[in-house]
Amino acid sequence: MPRWKALPEELDPQVREFATQLRRLVDKSGLSIAAVADRTGYSKTSWERYLNGRLLAPKGAIVALAEVTGTNPLHLTTMWELSERAWSRSEMRHDMTMEAIRISQARDALGEFGGDVGPGRSGGSRPGGRTATPPGAAAGGAGGYAGANRPPTGAPQGPPPGFPPSAPSGPPGLPVPPGQGGGRGKRRTTIFVAALAVAALVLAGAFLLTDLGGGGDKKPVAQTPSAKPTTSAPELPAGVKCAGDDCTGEDPELMGCGGEFAETATTATVGTAVVEVRYSETCGVAWARITQAAPGDTIEIAADQGEGKPQTGTVNADKDAYTPMVAVATAAEAKACATLTTGVEGCTTATQ
Repeated sequence: MPRWKALPEELDPQVREFATQLRRLVDKSGLSIAAVADRTGYSKTSWERYLNGRLLAPKGAIVALAEVTGTNPLHLTTMWELSERAWSRSEMRHDMTMEAIRISQARDALGEFGGDVGPGRSGGSRPGGRTATPPGAAAGGAGGYAGANRPPTGAPQGPPPGFPPSAPSGPPGLPVPPGQGGGRGKRRTTIFVAALAVAALVLAGAFLLTDLGGGGDKKPVAQTPSAKPTTSAPELPAGVKCAGDDCTGEDPELMGCGGEFAETATTATVGTAVVEVRYSETCGVAWARITQAAPGDTIEIAADQGEGKPQTGTVNADKDAYTPMVAVATAAEAKACATLTTGVEGCTTATQ
């Protein structure tokens, strides 16, 4: 049975080559994946994802692997940078494809509910807004509006019979100056001048209200205190995807809080297993890790204050496991406990 699984077919060629190189380094070192995990500080599950092309390894993991295998980290990180760009392009193409699918689905849904009704598409109307002439409309009728004399629906209505076609239009009851003839350009100019006059009046009124009296001994008007500027969240390092409460319940490796951003705060031995509290000051979180354990053993992490739900993990055939993260202000707030299948239980002691 081959050691490695086939890489996904949809994997970018640059990422595929990088994953293949990582596999060669591991094979050349003679280390198992579990041994690589122990020596680099990244879990076995994470390395399986990295080496099988399901997740791009963070830069910290690549540097750690170079140290473990005696490889020049400069060459390996150069390949990682190229793969990281290719991975980002693949994610962008995937996002654009999903967005196009959502837009297409939205358009189809709007079409089912009549969302495409518009000029030229309303029920019973022809393109251009002209309504089809009803049967019999060609015949003459009383008043001179039936048949061919009826103006098409939606078209500008002409003057009634008996009125000159150039009759000036304007507000009812107001005389229209000679020569205007209802011209739109002059009306627009008049409206523009009126708007300017109103704006000038508003500015003059504001000036009078703010400087009324002008006396030098006048008490200053109390001003409403301005709101204090909000402090934006600190910028996270590249690859770190969460901080604090946003990390609670998340995988520390997937969120980028492990590796170079984490350290072992406390350690305890429970039976034959080793229990650790892993702490990331960058993310403001902690999680528990158990190694040298047996399948079925469980590990739990919780904050001493009792806030939030404890996070748990179960050991599988890899003989190690780690929990999701909990938000803590310091490593001293976190406590890890293990329960072995033999019935032995134990916890770490918080450091001060």
